[in-house]
Amino acid sequence: MSQEPMLQFFTYAHLKPELQPISAKFAEIADYIANLLPRNPERSASLRKLLEAKDCAVRATLYKEEK
Repeated sequence: MSQEPMLQFFTYAHLKPELQPISAKFAEIADYIANLLPRNPERSASLRKLLEAKDCAVRATLYKEEK
């Protein structure tokens, strides 16, 4: 695994079991990006935006329609 500090935000073992598979896919992509791309501002931006997308996907799973 890369020495990328942003990867700490892609851990998912602490999440409820039903949320882990969703978050795990984003962690896999984050690790791929961190190991494939050179360290630079654009790599950081891609990880930041991926983190935002992961958070949205997890919240979408928890979303409850108002009645």
